Amino acid sequence: MADLKSCFEKIGFENVQTYIQSGNVVFNSSKAPGPLTSLIEKTLLKKFKYKEPVLVLTEKKLESIIQSAPKGFGTDLEKYRCDVIYIVKDITAKAFSKVISCKAGVDNIHVGKDAIYFSRLKSQASKSHLSKIVSKPEYKLVTVRNWNTTVKLKALVDE
Repeated sequence: MADLKSCFEKIGFENVQTYIQSGNVVFNSSKAPGPLTSLIEKTLLKKFKYKEPVLVLTEKKLESIIQSAPKGFGTDLEKYRCDVIYIVKDITAKAFSKVISCKAGVDNIHVGKDAIYFSRLKSQASKSHLSKIVSKPEYKLVTVRNWNTTVKLKALVDE
């Protein structure tokens, strides 16, 4: 993550922070998300041979995703594991939700405009169908972060 942070600083981004070991980077830039995405993808390919789509969220978009969570989502983390499925490219949340199966009595799904909110009972997490999405070709079009990470990233942005 230190190399990733350094890479973003060399591109010219300011106030660069990384969070946990899954490629989360918070930074300041005056550029629009579209050009930033292309610049970051090209830089990561050149520097790290990393050839996956990158998701760039503005502070406003991240706030919207958090505010659009269904009522009660992420409030009972003792009982539920809660994840946000972010749409990266070339698919809508509604379309991606059709490739996700849910285990009755274990999984709950809520489709938002820009993300899918997925929760599962911790006591029956091994029965959840969430892990099955990695075998779907559409999985390359999304990225998944748990609710705590989502909220923490917003807190870092707010700092």
